Amino acid sequence: MNPVIKFFRTKVYTAIFLLVAILIIGVSGYVFISGYSWVDALYMTVITMTTVGFGEVVPLDNQSKIFTIFLIFASVVIVGYAISVITEYILSKDHIEQLKHKRMQKKIESFSGHVVVCGYGRNGKQTVNKLLAYNKAFVVVEKNREKEQRLQQDNVPYIIGNANDDEVLLQAGVERASSFISALPSDADNLFVVLSTRQLNSRINIISRASHESSYKKLKLAGANNVILPDKIGGDHMASLVVVPGLMEFIDNLSIVGKSNINIEEVPVNKLHYTKDLITIKDLDLRRKTGCNIIGYKDEKGEYIVNPEANLELAPQSKLIVLGRPEQIKVLNEVYNINA
Repeated sequence: MNPVIKFFRTKVYTAIFLLVAILIIGVSGYVFISGYSWVDALYMTVITMTTVGFGEVVPLDNQSKIFTIFLIFASVVIVGYAISVITEYILSKDHIEQLKHKRMQKKIESFSGHVVVCGYGRNGKQTVNKLLAYNKAFVVVEKNREKEQRLQQDNVPYIIGNANDDEVLLQAGVERASSFISALPSDADNLFVVLSTRQLNSRINIISRASHESSYKKLKLAGANNVILPDKIGGDHMASLVVVPGLMEFIDNLSIVGKSNINIEEVPVNKLHYTKDLITIKDLDLRRKTGCNIIGYKDEKGEYIVNPEANLELAPQSKLIVLGRPEQIKVLNEVYNINA
């Protein structure tokens, strides 16, 4: 909890305690000093504290009048204090929320080359977990305000708004982003968002979710680089668990998400080798330096080679797919400063 909010909340509790205390003192005083019944004593205490000006239940003697004077002065101070504290708490809470949103927007505006994730449902949440595991900067766009508390709890940068609105996408920095992931439940919404995003940023890598195979081509035509069909992937995965169960369990273990259990890393060659001279996989000697194994190679044209040869020459703009235990991947990132 924000320390300022916590401070004001403590003051509110104090004000409530003082109100209850003066109420108890007033009721007890009228019962024992003036001989009122409990109901009459409560009535006299309330009209005295609120200063509404109604008359006494029965005429007061001198002792009761002195007590009433004390109760009026104490009530004016305590009730005034309580009103000011509660008002200040409400205003400060709104003000702090505004400051939090401004601070978050300023943070988002500093992002460049980040990922914009549209939708914070089941697929969106899984996407965010993976991005967090790889320390990738991202912004979540979610139109459902009810999910704002969950976003705050998960401590992720977010914007509440409809992604169909270009202003919301610009607020998320889509024109500066490197990738856009549309994880909305509706194919029609995904289609519209993909169209808008492609218009705002012609170079961005767009990945969209689709519920129906009929939407696949439409999303590709709209500008999506990749279209994912979660239901199809799920069906293929279940069938594979029957056909090749051992292999699928191994792949599942590689896909575990977490800050300390990443097993696979995609590394640009220019992060591993800084000279213009061509270098081979053998020359990198990655296994000895980090413990990681190179299991794949992606050349400048985007074509993949699985289990490349040790004497393969690495082009400057190519990438390597590296496999290792979490601690080995950590060493790789530290030695070559991959995430910098």
